[in-house]
Amino acid sequence: MRCPFCGNEDSQVKDSRPTEDGAAIRRRRQCEACAARFTTFERIQLRDLTVVKNQDRREPFERDKLIRSVTLAARKRPVTSAQIERLVSGIQRQLETLGDSEIPSQRIGEMVMDGLKGLDSVAYIRFASVYKDFREAKDFEEFAGNVTEAGKT
Repeated sequence: MRCPFCGNEDSQVKDSRPTEDGAAIRRRRQCEACAARFTTFERIQLRDLTVVKNQDRREPFERDKLIRSVTLAARKRPVTSAQIERLVSGIQRQLETLGDSEIPSQRIGEMVMDGLKGLDSVAYIRFASVYKDFREAKDFEEFAGNVTEAGKT
């Protein structure tokens, strides 16, 4: 594993343990050249996924990009990083087991919205505002009204 500080190729594993959801292994490493410590994660990847965007553009699936967008939606909300990690891991597992290596971005967006709906209603509305491209305040009002009504039933 290459050191992110000095670029040296040799590092020693100091500690290794599974993550909370058991989907990855967290390893603490120390560079043999500069003695800096850093953390790596090892995850199972069943297949390489490609996201099909608008106008048939394709790009590789990036787990970190998904984590960043969910984290941004849940910012300053009572949602822990462990909950976000579990949500993203679940979505990634579902995508990998679909059997198709090309996934429409809309499908991923809907999966995130479904997950956030059960996690935090404010994060759900924030994510939806970007995903559904709200243009005016009334778009927020209508969507939030639907969320409130759904919560009462």
